[in-house]
Amino acid sequence: MIDINFSKMHGLGNDFVVIDAINQAISLNAEQIRFIADRHFGVGCDQLLLVEKPVKDNADFKYRIFNADGGEVAQCGNGARCFARFVRDKKLSDKDEIVVDTDAGQLILRFDAEGMITVNMGIPRHQPAQIPLAMPEEAKLYRAELARSTVEFAAVSMGNPHAVIRVDDIATAPVEAVGAEMERHPLFSERANIGFMQIVDRGYIRLRVYERGAAETMACGSGACAAVVVGIDQALLDQDVRVSLPGGDLKVNWLGRGYPVFMTGPAIMVYEGQISL
Repeated sequence: MIDINFSKMHGLGNDFVVIDAINQAISLNAEQIRFIADRHFGVGCDQLLLVEKPVKDNADFKYRIFNADGGEVAQCGNGARCFARFVRDKKLSDKDEIVVDTDAGQLILRFDAEGMITVNMGIPRHQPAQIPLAMPEEAKLYRAELARSTVEFAAVSMGNPHAVIRVDDIATAPVEAVGAEMERHPLFSERANIGFMQIVDRGYIRLRVYERGAAETMACGSGACAAVVVGIDQALLDQDVRVSLPGGDLKVNWLGRGYPVFMTGPAIMVYEGQISL
């Protein structure tokens, strides 16, 4: 039996168990992660985040992300903001700008005067092989054959794979049915996060996301970035966009191809605890 100290946090309702793996010896298997993430028997979360020592000399920390199903993934934008808040609150760093190693490359996290956190999410990748998406060449829109319908979608990688489906109204979008089938579609060898985007005007979208390994969540930071990238790339949005998710709003800025995406939003500490495994 081991006791692990943790913090429960959220970014717009996208909730996390965050664990300091620098000052605690942490070695978790998939079964233990699923137990911690279980909302009835464990703590409950969409993702579990580990704060580790950096890999590269120019980084401050390493950031690892595990979905509720126990699988490790490379990117989570809302989690990155909670990561930044955690290391600040725990006095692991007092820097206003933090460089973090991830399996998708380095992230730069910045605090502003109002306490909001901006994440440099890196440069989006559009080539099918980089997403990865089993298509021979890049296109603005792709088609996926589902059990009862054909879906048109755009695709991009934000360090993790995203499909973005444009809908007239997110309130009536088939998020559960289409999201679950699309997430595991053979086109996506590493599965995918499925975003349902309603464009209200050139500076405002509404979004719901069926996340890989977690089902629909209250918010998805990388999904917000992916949706804005798709909208700008298709000349439907301007470079500064407000994204309304079920849990609240994010601000996303992108200048276009070859430039990084910047996402700004809150990160909230809910409580601290200890769990025995």
